[in-house]
Amino acid sequence: MDASLFVSTDQRVPGPVRDLVGYGGQAPHFTWPGKARVAVQIVINYEEGSEKSFPMGDGVNDTLHESPAVLEGQRDLAVESTYEYGSRAGVWRLFRVLDTAQVPATIFATAVALERNVEVAQKIVERDDEIAGHGYRWIKHSEMSRDDEREVIRRAVESFSRTVGRRPLGWYCREMSVNTRELVVEEGGFLYDSDSYNDDLPYWTLVGNRPHLVVPYSLVVNDVRYVRPMGFGSPQHFFETARSTLDGLLRDRDGVARMMSVGLHPRLGGQPGRADALARFIDYAQAQEDVWIARRIDVARAFIERYPPEQALTLVGASEEGRQGNRRTKSVVRGGGVDQEGVRRRK
Repeated sequence: MDASLFVSTDQRVPGPVRDLVGYGGQAPHFTWPGKARVAVQIVINYEEGSEKSFPMGDGVNDTLHESPAVLEGQRDLAVESTYEYGSRAGVWRLFRVLDTAQVPATIFATAVALERNVEVAQKIVERDDEIAGHGYRWIKHSEMSRDDEREVIRRAVESFSRTVGRRPLGWYCREMSVNTRELVVEEGGFLYDSDSYNDDLPYWTLVGNRPHLVVPYSLVVNDVRYVRPMGFGSPQHFFETARSTLDGLLRDRDGVARMMSVGLHPRLGGQPGRADALARFIDYAQAQEDVWIARRIDVARAFIERYPPEQALTLVGASEEGRQGNRRTKSVVRGGGVDQEGVRRRK
């Protein structure tokens, strides 16, 4: 018989322990600043100039672009120029939309992208947008060794301190590895990471025996769906999805405040018609009661103030992480009893 057909629990593997329960029916009850029930975060993923390319010595052309053709084994100028649109035109159009609406944003930026376009870095500082680390380059962290990833995080933090004059307090990389969260905590100085898509609320987890905040991200109201199969066929689809998402959160009516992420990429969402859909959604969100448009760092701080780790967690013991003696990351939320990793969940 095939034993895999009858497996009912996870095996011991490197990386965070899966948490399929989350808050369940016991999510914390609070409101965001201004008594808002939904915190909307607008995120610009600024990667252009740090993606894999032949000029950067990678020997491949990167993906996530509008070009219909794929060139193998040679430089693809069409792909390169679609990325250049983002840094030359798209990002500035998104800034104009945000400036007109007078709303803040979080920039998931790679360090190299800002090093190669200092004017964008200066605009971020001028607007007082949040910089969250998106990697040193826009390369999958799942492809890196633990030591390489540790150095990538260190160099990214150092680079941001030079280009924007401050280190990032949040982290969200391309395709996190099983080591990413541990290395972010090991590096220190981070208030949260967003390498997760599993909730509509921030939540506390334990990395080793240290509380760590996760502010989940989302790929639903996200302009990547313009270039993915079964995605947005027009800017109107983006607008309708964003509006319906906000409406749905406002209709939950269970006394729980939640959050909504809007994800943008200058080479995609910075196109004129698509940026117009973003502007229309911001207008719609600003016209609703109980909505707070904020940076992710502001959401993290507000959550910590309302639901500090000592209220959410009680550590009973520490477990070792799989192979090589690394600490295991444990996800802990409100609920009852003790989970399999020896962490007591407070009622």
